[in-house]
Amino acid sequence: MGPRVNSELLLVGSLPADSTDSALRAAAGFFGDLVFALPDGETGARAGWVSYERERLVRPNPGIVTVRETDSPTGLPRHAYETPVFTVRPGVTGLHWDTWPRIDDAIAGYQSFRALRDAGVIPAHLRFQVGLPFPASALNAFKHDFQADYPVAARAFEDLVARELGRLTDAIPPRDLAIQWDLAYETQDLEGVLAWTSEGAWERFAGPVARLTRLIPADVLVGYHFCYGTFPEWPMYEARDMALMVRMANFAVRNSGRVVDWLHLAGPRYLRSEDRSFFRPLTDLEPGGARVFLGIVLPIDGETGLWRRHATASRYITDFGVAMYCGFGRQPGVDGAETMREHQRVVRTLQKG
Repeated sequence: MGPRVNSELLLVGSLPADSTDSALRAAAGFFGDLVFALPDGETGARAGWVSYERERLVRPNPGIVTVRETDSPTGLPRHAYETPVFTVRPGVTGLHWDTWPRIDDAIAGYQSFRALRDAGVIPAHLRFQVGLPFPASALNAFKHDFQADYPVAARAFEDLVARELGRLTDAIPPRDLAIQWDLAYETQDLEGVLAWTSEGAWERFAGPVARLTRLIPADVLVGYHFCYGTFPEWPMYEARDMALMVRMANFAVRNSGRVVDWLHLAGPRYLRSEDRSFFRPLTDLEPGGARVFLGIVLPIDGETGLWRRHATASRYITDFGVAMYCGFGRQPGVDGAETMREHQRVVRTLQKG
């Protein structure tokens, strides 16, 4: 069986739109012939990515205590060190969540997707794409006593994910679904740049790869998104090169217990667009049958920057699609439709050669 994903573009997740309906309509219009799946834009409360888990899942749990609220004068964190800080309540040895609100939103988003597809707005061959944060990303607010708190929270979160994957695939036909695991804090954790984490970063990444991905039915497309986050910079941290992401991707392909259909590896800041040493580790990438997408579209330098990065990467990998560095729902810009139109225009320049 050949690769199941062969498109030129991946939409990483968040889109600059004000609702699920507007995100799906705009994405179908701008990108319908370039992608294999459409996300619902991760609008509303999900626009802050894992702040959604922090506020809708973790904070309400009675076994969790808020140690410190945000330091931001607006009440909205502006960077990673302004997020609220949580700890497991003293005496609590186990946590439990009944449901994951993100799955409720995914199921509702699919209903909009299906209605638009049935109406001919969305091309018939496209799948519905759901982005799910990996455990260390979803639980990044346990900064008070990470060594004690994280294992307790992670066990409960993995139990939740295992159950909710079943609910998701019961509600959405597997042949209509594409699931992307989103890993930003895992990548930073392994890079050693998160001051609040402790030893064991590789297991925090590798364990869920082996335990969770194999639970997804074979007919569902599955991908991994590796980046260093964009809260608030693009990126939050720039690595020396792509070696860590290549190592993570190779492990995921070998140990997911099922087919991995795509891999997204984020690129550099724009000033390193022609830095061959950054891209050289791509020679060690072993994607198997997965489609590789490089996150080398940036919101600051348009088609000329994309061409520079594409030319440099092409020295080390011959066949790949492209994507934004990360989701671009919070990308600088005034008009969301114009932002997406520009993204389409920039990507199409590669098709024209």
